[in-house]
Amino acid sequence: MLVEAPFSGNRSLTSQSLSADLVVVGGGMAGICAAITAARQGLEVVLVQDRPVLGGNASSEIRLWILGATSSMGNNNRWAREGGVIDEILLENQYRNPEGNALILDTVLLEKVTQEPNITLLLNTAVHRCEKSGANRIAAALAFCSQNSTEYRLEAPLFVDASGDGILGFLSGAAFRIGAESREEFDEAFAPEKAYGELLGHSLYFHSKDSGKPVQFIPPAFANTDLSSLPCFHTFNLHDRGCRLWWVEYGGRLDTIHATETIKWELWRIIYGIWHHIKNSGEYPEMETHTLEWVGMIPGKRESRRFEGDYMLSQRDVVEQRTHPDQVSYGGWALDLHPADGIYGELPGCTQWHAKGVYGIPYRCLYSRNIDNLFLAGRIISASHVAFGSSRVMATCAHNAQAVGMAAALCKGQQVLPRDLMEEELMDNLQQRLMDMGQYLPGMHLRDTDNLAKRASLSISSTFSLQQLPADAGWKALDSSMAQMLPLEEGKIPDFTFVVKAKNATNLILRLWASSLPGNFTPDRQLAEKEFAVSKGVQELTVDFGQLLDETAYYFIAFEANPLVQVAISQLRLTGLLTVFNRVNLDVAKGSRQEPPEGLGVDAFDFWLPERRPGGHNLAISCTPSLQLYSPENLLNGSFRPTIQTNAWLADPTDPEPTLTFSWPEQQKIRKILLWFDTDFDHPLESTLRGHDERVMPFCVREFRLLDERGSLLYEEKNNHQSRYEILFATPVKVIKLVLQLKHPGKKVPAGLFGIGVYS
Repeated sequence: MLVEAPFSGNRSLTSQSLSADLVVVGGGMAGICAAITAARQGLEVVLVQDRPVLGGNASSEIRLWILGATSSMGNNNRWAREGGVIDEILLENQYRNPEGNALILDTVLLEKVTQEPNITLLLNTAVHRCEKSGANRIAAALAFCSQNSTEYRLEAPLFVDASGDGILGFLSGAAFRIGAESREEFDEAFAPEKAYGELLGHSLYFHSKDSGKPVQFIPPAFANTDLSSLPCFHTFNLHDRGCRLWWVEYGGRLDTIHATETIKWELWRIIYGIWHHIKNSGEYPEMETHTLEWVGMIPGKRESRRFEGDYMLSQRDVVEQRTHPDQVSYGGWALDLHPADGIYGELPGCTQWHAKGVYGIPYRCLYSRNIDNLFLAGRIISASHVAFGSSRVMATCAHNAQAVGMAAALCKGQQVLPRDLMEEELMDNLQQRLMDMGQYLPGMHLRDTDNLAKRASLSISSTFSLQQLPADAGWKALDSSMAQMLPLEEGKIPDFTFVVKAKNATNLILRLWASSLPGNFTPDRQLAEKEFAVSKGVQELTVDFGQLLDETAYYFIAFEANPLVQVAISQLRLTGLLTVFNRVNLDVAKGSRQEPPEGLGVDAFDFWLPERRPGGHNLAISCTPSLQLYSPENLLNGSFRPTIQTNAWLADPTDPEPTLTFSWPEQQKIRKILLWFDTDFDHPLESTLRGHDERVMPFCVREFRLLDERGSLLYEEKNNHQSRYEILFATPVKVIKLVLQLKHPGKKVPAGLFGIGVYS
């Protein structure tokens, strides 16, 4: 028992001081990925989160789905899903939570962080002050936990602000901006006029559930029951139980930091008014048995402060896909700006303009230009308001933050500050270490000079040669133009044979397309066109485009839409092969072709989109001569996803036990092995709400074994679902031969690998 006597002064709260190598402020997806990356590199990390759960906008408190460069498969950024820690998290969530339950995602995030012994996690803890050791350096962050009534002093040589509103950057005096730049400052034709507004607002989501019996709803007194006051009132997709109402947005004309509570109350008024309309207007009788299950307690924020680094990303970086020597991340979401008036305005809820491919994000955007030991992560990175419209989405923020976490580790190892990593050798080291952990950097590859597999002789049980994709999955109607994407080598193009079925005699046009920029997947350069007279019924169609290709790249063999014709498709699924359609994904575009107004500084082009599985079959095709797309040499080229080629080795589907044997002339002592699997980087893995038909990507090898030259089992896995698989031996194994046996993922999906690393 404690009895405290009266005290005439002011009592002090319990206080605690923590010292670390790195303090990360903010536990959204950016803060999580920065903290995990740094911790795995050996840094002691304190992760400070002002909420009771991790994930920020992705958490169960807000329930926004994680997306990035894949843009929900609505753009031409093929195989663009972010790699590294964010990929690991999304794949784990997919495996445990294909239904998209935000509560399960909470547990995945908490587990990932708490399993790292080098991370100290402080939940419900808000930074409110900082101490400095000079004009340009942070010494400590001061924070308060509302749950244990404790004040913390967090001391470190390096800090990351991933807080969304940039609380630590603000307190420390870092240069920042709020609002939109003029068109002239960065030569941005898309910069909005004042009437459109300078800030994006906040949103709230809700869920309903079917209770199985009639449910009455009486709105609270504060609900806005007059929907005529909402000029931007939309219809509802009731199959989504209400939650995808991203357009219920408000606050862009207010102070999106200090007026957040005011904005939240207005959004509550709107949400409860919408539910009143659904339940009581009589327009939705199918919702009679539904009850309101959940409404967000805090709004999802889009925009507030943006901090200044040594470089500010701009519209032209995104659209022109500019290259930067200090590229450490990339983006691919559209330039996506929302009118400041939100739901109370007359304008469409958003204006999205896509680039033809992904764009690099330079390291100079990820640290403060005037606070020497402050990294920037999340939506506050150094970008103009227009470029922020693309870089602000969560998977991009997380990918940037992984670069920050690795940079912090390099800073500690070299005893330097963030800006010092711009030195050429240090930057190269940072980029290589990022790629080694699974971070994808467009146009770059991992040199991997320590890889013992590069000094071994390799024998393989089989390699798949693309001679034919059998016509065994039915037919696909040419209700829109469709194309088979194939990586082809420089030189003469093979002859291709397809199987078509026509209702009546007609003419059918095939075109050969390429991308104007290497590494892009936007077919904007027509190379050839052939027209065929097709008779009624089933027939083979052989096309010789007669072309000499000037570069190794992905090409599109495109069928023009024809409602009288169907094309045969195949059950065989192969790494790096896709069929795409000239269609629209209304989630992220207005039509199948992007047609910007003249002078906007954005390209016009067609969207060619794949189908989500269980659709998405390849076209049945025969190739003469056969295509050699899956050379074993790809295993050591340092690229771990399709780029200008498949970058994969693939076994023949008839091979009963795909096996790779690495042999050395003398015994090797092996401590670590890395395997790089195909988890379909074209699939966006939306984390919440949108359900997925698969728990494991169909191309991913789930079962494999490692043996030595005597056949002794060194390692076995029966349930892999990750892209990057690391094996660490407690005691190094001594081998002359290393044998890797794989099991085919499915009868129509042969086993394959993007890469292997063997290290002493």
